[in-house]
Amino acid sequence: MAELTLTKPHFRPGRFLPGLLLTGLIAAAALTLGSQHSFAALGLSGLTLAIVIGMLLGNTLYPHLHAVCDSGVLLAKQRLLRLGIILYGFRLTFQQIAGVGISGIVIDALTLSSTFLLACWLGRRWLGLDRESCWLIGAGSSICGAAAVLATEPVVKAQAAKVAVAIATVVLFGTLAIFIWPLLWPLAHQLFPALTATQFGIYTGSTVHEVAQVVAAGHAIGPEAENAAVIAKMLRVMMLAPFLLLLSAWIQRHSPQRPTQKSALPFPWFALMFIAVALFNSFHLLPHHWITLINQINTVLLAMAMAALGLTTHISAFKQAGVRPLLLGLMLFIWLLLGGGAINLLVHHFLP
Repeated sequence: MAELTLTKPHFRPGRFLPGLLLTGLIAAAALTLGSQHSFAALGLSGLTLAIVIGMLLGNTLYPHLHAVCDSGVLLAKQRLLRLGIILYGFRLTFQQIAGVGISGIVIDALTLSSTFLLACWLGRRWLGLDRESCWLIGAGSSICGAAAVLATEPVVKAQAAKVAVAIATVVLFGTLAIFIWPLLWPLAHQLFPALTATQFGIYTGSTVHEVAQVVAAGHAIGPEAENAAVIAKMLRVMMLAPFLLLLSAWIQRHSPQRPTQKSALPFPWFALMFIAVALFNSFHLLPHHWITLINQINTVLLAMAMAALGLTTHISAFKQAGVRPLLLGLMLFIWLLLGGGAINLLVHHFLP
């Protein structure tokens, strides 16, 4: 499908309205459901529900509305996504780094890099997956779940079906983590008596996929663990922008295209803007109620992008993908559980 261009001579803004309205309605429904206790307790955020609802409609009703809504849906999937990632910076501050200390930074960096590299190696060598699927599943597992998958998509230019499959894997195993991690705390404390709730919270924040899932798992463990888990997770989210920049540089260097053509590959300017927004937010120049409003708008934009992704994804793509993406997600889940725990213990030992 041709990429949406907003600079054509006969640009008609009205043609975007039906698709934007449809994605907006799906986003509103998903966010409403996500705020209900029954869904929140499972760690199913509005963003996750938006893609689920979008996929249900995308494989039933949307084919009949495709001709009318496609322009607006593509706009939501591409432009609103980038804007949503940029505004996500208002959720973070550089002061949050101090909350987890040097050990927390090292743990997050080692967990992120090892998980992503493992995804590339296992996915390509053992499972025979394409590069884009490995990158997307690796990014979602190593950084911040569905949001990382969505942010990586513009850099790797993956098909919508591969994006949806990657999101499905991180949602599935991240949801399992909500129930497994709290059960690990008594066992971990028994095996390692010196382990504190704060340290286990950092382990939770550095290994569980989604922000909502980290909150749910940390809350089940206790307040001290929950606070540490959220801070560690936010630090991990902040690593999304440098990750995208490094991935983009790697793609450009290893592109099979001729050197004169490499400039055609996209540079993730939105990642730099994400860092700039987080840096600006660190100075606390805006009133709290402004930040709250911006974050609410940001959530809506990301939910609309999720809905658009779901609308353009067909169930047949999952059948084509097979079980290999799920196997990769499972392997990374086991690594985060065991390998992530080993990284946490080693770093806490050498950097108390």
